[in-house]
Amino acid sequence: MVLADSINFHNASAEDILSLERIRATLQRMEESIVFRLIERAQFAHNPRMYQEGEFPELQEKENWTGTWLGWNLKEVETSHAKLGRWLAPDEYPFTPQENMPSPILKPVDYPELLHVHHVNVSKTVLQFYTEDIVPRITARKDRTTDSMDPALFATLRHLVQSIDASISVRDVSDLGMFVSESKFRDDPAAFVPHIQSGNREALAKLITKPAVEEMLLKRIAQKAEIYGQNLDGHKAKHDDSRKIQSQEVIRLYQQFIIPLTKEVEIDYLLERFV
Repeated sequence: MVLADSINFHNASAEDILSLERIRATLQRMEESIVFRLIERAQFAHNPRMYQEGEFPELQEKENWTGTWLGWNLKEVETSHAKLGRWLAPDEYPFTPQENMPSPILKPVDYPELLHVHHVNVSKTVLQFYTEDIVPRITARKDRTTDSMDPALFATLRHLVQSIDASISVRDVSDLGMFVSESKFRDDPAAFVPHIQSGNREALAKLITKPAVEEMLLKRIAQKAEIYGQNLDGHKAKHDDSRKIQSQEVIRLYQQFIIPLTKEVEIDYLLERFV
């Protein structure tokens, strides 16, 4: 978790926590986390074995794990965090199924109830997009496809997935999409109730979509990617080959994946809100 990005549940009212202004400020801070994590991951080769099930006999023999290395790494980290009570927070959900998580060692924190009970979960979608689309694209210019088994690589894999998921669902920092939709609903329930009751996804999509906000977001992302993705070696590059990451890849990630999936999360949550 990036603490600077998190929501303060301990010293704020429900109204303050669900303030759209505060949520959007959190999302803006998370943009930088995502750009930096992409840059961190792009420095390594693709390493496709990391995302293929059963590719590490050592995990099968010693851990009885037949899944991917990334999946095992997430499970190990999330299990230790479960013992600290991380997954009890309203904005925290593990990639690993909750039923496989141990109970907290410490006394549970009394968190406010902000979201209605729901079953929204896009973990599989995020992991699939990350392993099949993001990684191959941002590592395409490498002169190799495989690195040595560097532990630093495993850390960047985990943090990048969690940073991305935090922007669109309930992993790492929060499912801010649900907090956004809850905030919008409370602001004008009469506008949402008829469409929720009729299951009208198209109408709900129109209510939650703010073209001006999306346009500003993409411009801001483009600026951050352009600045953070350059190599500051004192020489102006003649070609894009020297960049740490291509700006269009970050823009594409938001435009084609994060924004659409965030809307899907918002709508799915709203449709379950009265169930």
